[in-house]
Amino acid sequence: MPSRALTLILIGIGAVLTVLSCLDTPPQTLLQAAAGSGAVLAALLVIDGHLSLSGWKRAPLMLQRHLPRAFAVGAAVTVGLSLENRGTRRHTGRLFDMADASMDMPGMPLNFALEAGQRQTLQFKITPTLRGLKCFEPAQIRLRSNFGLLDLNLQVGGSDSRRVFPNFELHATFDWLTGKHRLAEIGIKSIRRRGSATDFDQLVDYQAGDAIRHIDWKATLKHQRPIVRKFQDERDQSVMFLLDCGRRMRADDTQLGVGSTHFDQALNALMLLAFVALAKGDAVGAMTFGTPDHMERRFAPRKGRRSLNALMAELGDVEPTPTFSDYTRAAADSIRRHRKRGLLVLITNCRDEDATELSVALGLLRSRHLVVLANLRENIVGQIAEQPLVTEQSGLEVAAALAYEQRRRDMLRRLAMGGVMMIDCEPTQLGIELVNRYTALKRSGAI
Repeated sequence: MPSRALTLILIGIGAVLTVLSCLDTPPQTLLQAAAGSGAVLAALLVIDGHLSLSGWKRAPLMLQRHLPRAFAVGAAVTVGLSLENRGTRRHTGRLFDMADASMDMPGMPLNFALEAGQRQTLQFKITPTLRGLKCFEPAQIRLRSNFGLLDLNLQVGGSDSRRVFPNFELHATFDWLTGKHRLAEIGIKSIRRRGSATDFDQLVDYQAGDAIRHIDWKATLKHQRPIVRKFQDERDQSVMFLLDCGRRMRADDTQLGVGSTHFDQALNALMLLAFVALAKGDAVGAMTFGTPDHMERRFAPRKGRRSLNALMAELGDVEPTPTFSDYTRAAADSIRRHRKRGLLVLITNCRDEDATELSVALGLLRSRHLVVLANLRENIVGQIAEQPLVTEQSGLEVAAALAYEQRRRDMLRRLAMGGVMMIDCEPTQLGIELVNRYTALKRSGAI
């Protein structure tokens, strides 16, 4: 491409020819001057291009990316690019890293100036906006030629790929939040369990107030002091998620920016409850539905905190589809694959027209599991219902929104009468509501 210097030279030649034409210079002389300057400039361009490309082939710039192991949606990360000049001449130009289109890189392009044998590290901010596997193609650089007449468009470096997960930087704080008195700070309640735990934990010295029936007489005789058995909550339980990936989970009515869709919020809530359940010693698994068969994901229940990373890797690139969600098929598939009783959390966005099919599916699930239906509520409906009645149009909109909410409440009430535990909330509150319900069930001994 022509450089700025070449553009200025052409403008200068044109200006000189214009001035000469104004001075009544013979046309033949003008043509000869234009042809001569053009020939000289063309020769310079050919020589410049040849020397520049030859020098590039002998000693191209070397690029190395310094990428994190993974990205999180909406979390800005500083990425480094190391450029090394192994040639014998100075290189100046601009660089544009060819990352996936879903990566926000406001700092591009980057300017660089490399002396012979020098290494330079360029840094820029990158913010992923979508989950999934993202590719980084070879970077594109615009390099100034030897004579400065041309800008060479060249590729440098190799290809890389990284996964973009839900915002696991938030999940990294869960370990701190699960400390005493800290879950309450984000709205998660601590409920005292009635009765006592049932799984043996360890032997400890007797203290005033301990139940006499828990005294271990053999240990007491051996140590010559009262020893009691200490119990803990049952830990051999499973929490299974049924995550709707159908068309209604594609909604985004909050306009909060990156990661604000119903599906993204549901996935974050799923990971939060998975973290808490794994910390309690329960096994966590997940299934998706509402997608074509080849896109469905199956994660068998596992224990241990490392399972959270595996779960995130399995679900991190899942996206909702325009497919209709088949609740009955999903319930039958879940029953067939997971026969052991546990807590099953169905996360969806259902409406009154789904009542019949959903009732059948929930009845099938309740025959084997303790079921919690987490239904997402659209924020926009509440905003429409609360708008002032200033025009005829606004009155109709408010009436339609109230009628819709009433039908939705009636459907949820009928489902709750069938024995299903309900969570009806906006997507941003789903994580807290799920953990509160799980904690209550755990403390009550239901799971």
